[in-house]
Amino acid sequence: MIVYQSTRQQFLEDNDRHAIEALIAEQYLRKTGRYAPDGEYRAWQQSLMQMAEVLADDAMPPSMGVGVELGIPQTAKRIDFVLSGVTEHGEARVVIIELKQWSHSRISDRDGLIYANRGGRAEVEGAHPCYQAWSYAALLEGFNEAVHGEGIRLSPCAYLHNYHRDGVIDAPRYAPYLDKAPLFLRGPSERTKLRDFIKRHVPRGDDAAALYRIEQGRIRPSKMLADSLAGMLKGNTEFVLVDDQKVVYETCLSKAHAATPGRKQVVIVRGGPGTGKSVVAINLIVALTKQGLLTKYVSKNAAPRAVYAQKLRGHRRTAEISGMFGGSGNFFDAEPDSFDALVVDEAHRLNERSGLYGNLGENQIKELISTAKCTIFFTDDDQVVTLSDIGRSSELEAWARRLGADVTFLELASQFRCSGSDGYLAWLDNVLGIRDTANPELMGQDFEFRIVDSPTELDRLIRERNGGNKARIVAGYCWDWRSKRQPDAFDIEFPSYGFQRQWNLGSDGSLWITAPASVDQVGCIHTCQGLELDYVGVIVGPDLIMEDGNLRTAPEGRSKMDRSIRGWKSLLKSKPQDTRTRLDRIIRNTYRTLMTRGMKGCFVYCTDPAVATHFRRNMNTNAS
Repeated sequence: MIVYQSTRQQFLEDNDRHAIEALIAEQYLRKTGRYAPDGEYRAWQQSLMQMAEVLADDAMPPSMGVGVELGIPQTAKRIDFVLSGVTEHGEARVVIIELKQWSHSRISDRDGLIYANRGGRAEVEGAHPCYQAWSYAALLEGFNEAVHGEGIRLSPCAYLHNYHRDGVIDAPRYAPYLDKAPLFLRGPSERTKLRDFIKRHVPRGDDAAALYRIEQGRIRPSKMLADSLAGMLKGNTEFVLVDDQKVVYETCLSKAHAATPGRKQVVIVRGGPGTGKSVVAINLIVALTKQGLLTKYVSKNAAPRAVYAQKLRGHRRTAEISGMFGGSGNFFDAEPDSFDALVVDEAHRLNERSGLYGNLGENQIKELISTAKCTIFFTDDDQVVTLSDIGRSSELEAWARRLGADVTFLELASQFRCSGSDGYLAWLDNVLGIRDTANPELMGQDFEFRIVDSPTELDRLIRERNGGNKARIVAGYCWDWRSKRQPDAFDIEFPSYGFQRQWNLGSDGSLWITAPASVDQVGCIHTCQGLELDYVGVIVGPDLIMEDGNLRTAPEGRSKMDRSIRGWKSLLKSKPQDTRTRLDRIIRNTYRTLMTRGMKGCFVYCTDPAVATHFRRNMNTNAS
């Protein structure tokens, strides 16, 4: 999506005839279904006038393409300003310009980061504008086939039109990123340099043809973390970290190196589905290990560890693989400070006790913090899905304080799943009754979302999109796992539709999501949490129902074999209010987690037609 698209000549005319920011805001509303935030409107007001001045150069081709707010596929990121054209030899070129209204900044000691006023907040540490421009160009190349495979070359730069050169924004430590994306600042000479940069890369116009090709370009096959793991361990840059991901990564590296037995460091990184928690976690494991720190990736859920280990076979020795990944229940008898750093992914799934029967150790959070000088927790309170899960951010903080550790809180907000749609996640929170948001309707989303009328239609949609073995059906645990003891039995049956499926095969174990034949089965929360697909099909079972016009959870609709709420009836007698609240949140969180496994789309079949109607009523009339 490009919010505004025209030629240089038309852009200058629009700027002269109208308030250009109002025109952009109008296009933003039309294309996204949402009003532009005030801060964004003010940024357009200041920066677009400056860009009009830059483009008021008769030596530039009138037919040069101009784009404002170019959305990067599969992310929530948008590039501020782009210009397109061709070289003397007819080769397509696009200039990417990161615009900032900054007038001062302060150097950070972390790679690629700088302190500046951001979004009305003073002295916020974040990506340097040149790093930002370069990383956005890398993202666009990674996700867009027109750029990656059709020869459109990108030339990123940053323009800080209020900033005088001061030796801070252009300090030597930022030189590697200024080389990748040149920096232009305030003043006539700087404006001339920017004009020369543009004319050098876009000497001829193309009537915005390259921008059209990018906007219409096929989205490249999604890069999955598991598939890229071997390359990352070899030192390849498989994922460019952007914005808050870069801040989290550099801060965690810094804290790990600063940690000592006498001054432990605990970093709590909060982030929703698809914000890159696992990508940052794996990048940290690679970097810390290379820097000589004894480090381990830890998770409660076995599925991500099993998938990562499978992908590394043939690239690393088995002993080396097992040394890199471990379960959260393996530290109850570990020596204090025996690791320099532990990187704990999906920390919300941590349990109190360890062992098959929950009879070992005292508390997994305590044991992990005790075992490492630096413990980095990646968590999402909205993905707590069992009564045994204790890894809420408040509990992580409480144990860190109790053990005398320094605590750092960080946030990951940038969305890289669900086609980068923050709006879809906010809508999902609203429609599932998790929290009220400003997204009561599903509008203006690139993410493919559909409520279907039958499980057979759900199956058809998933099979049609399973060309890359990245589409699966999952469900709430509302049906007994009969096939575990009777291999020929079906678990999930809808006789009126002729639909019969088994739960994920026990023979595949934690590798179910990658097994080619698993498209014939149905997965559950335990085999997909922490992993991603291109498309997910979700069966909403009888644990989510409509009652008196309200969406209600019904734990009695869960299978008696479901261990995630095991003992709930006894708990209901001893702690009725607390248990009802926990059960309600677990069921809603489970469907939120299942419905955010897809990078490109989610299809939903509801066993209760009234629940399907509830979802449809909260979708706009143009939704699929």
